[in-house]
Amino acid sequence: MTSELERIKILEGKIGKIIDYINELSADNEKLKQELEELKKERKDLSLKAQEAGKLSENLKGFQTEREEIKKRIESIISQIDQIGI
Repeated sequence: MTSELERIKILEGKIGKIIDYINELSADNEKLKQELEELKKERKDLSLKAQEAGKLSENLKGFQTEREEIKKRIESIISQIDQIGI
């Protein structure tokens, strides 16, 4: 009878360890789920920022093109003024 009680205690100890391990895994799983949600949010934010950066880049190219056009016109005006001799 004693050996049966010892076996039950050993089994009980092992079951307790398994339950502790499952609890640890559950806690780790929750932590990973939260990290995943945070990463998804960061990814979405970065995606929006990348889109905004793309729009700003397009605007910059447009402004650079406009600047070159203005520069050409000013050079043309200066050239015309030089031809007049003013």
